[in-house]
Amino acid sequence: MDITTAVVTGAASGIGRALATRLHAAGTRVVLADIDETALAGVALELGAAAVRTDVSDPGAMEALAAAVPDVQLVCLNAGVVGGDLGAPWEVGPEDWDRVFAVNVRGVVNGLRAFVPRLLAAGRPAHLLITASLAGLATFPAGGAYAASKHAVVTLAEQSALALAGTPIGVTVVCPALVRTAMSAEGEDPAAVAAEALEAVREGRFAVIPAPWHDEIVRRAHRLTSGAQPETPKPN
Repeated sequence: MDITTAVVTGAASGIGRALATRLHAAGTRVVLADIDETALAGVALELGAAAVRTDVSDPGAMEALAAAVPDVQLVCLNAGVVGGDLGAPWEVGPEDWDRVFAVNVRGVVNGLRAFVPRLLAAGRPAHLLITASLAGLATFPAGGAYAASKHAVVTLAEQSALALAGTPIGVTVVCPALVRTAMSAEGEDPAAVAAEALEAVREGRFAVIPAPWHDEIVRRAHRLTSGAQPETPKPN
């Protein structure tokens, strides 16, 4: 599928910015969306791209974004936040649970609700690229609301892929480990994450998971099915 038009949420920084930059370099018309208007304007100026300030937690804002790009072929539902509390679930305040789930989970749901019916009606090949996290596949002792939200995002991606089987719309979920973004000073280069994610889109792969964590995710599944107690995950 030749991607002529793409939408990227969370495009003002991190993985979103890297996705937008790579798509633009490949000749794709990119529409950038982010709640940070100042940072969004800077990326739009750098890429010469259209920008729409968008709060992904607002269903109306996502509907407006989808309506503004009727010819979109690739929808990158990438916006996300970590939250202020990263401890055990009972250590996270209610405001943090609400904010993290509003952006990370409802942001994806709002994107699906806004874009998928339009893509189905268009009847042409299209793709959804959803940004989750390794924290959505491997459960750590801490992680606050972020970890739980990313488990939900992985499930939303799987549900969407199953529901869209047999249609021209594909689904890919990217589950990076630590990435150097506004959320973390350490980790993988977001440009590398974006490159692998877009390669998976081209190849029609569903999940992008860091290779050192493959065996640990399998071990987690075995522990769950055997009834064994959870263990803190470790890469190979």
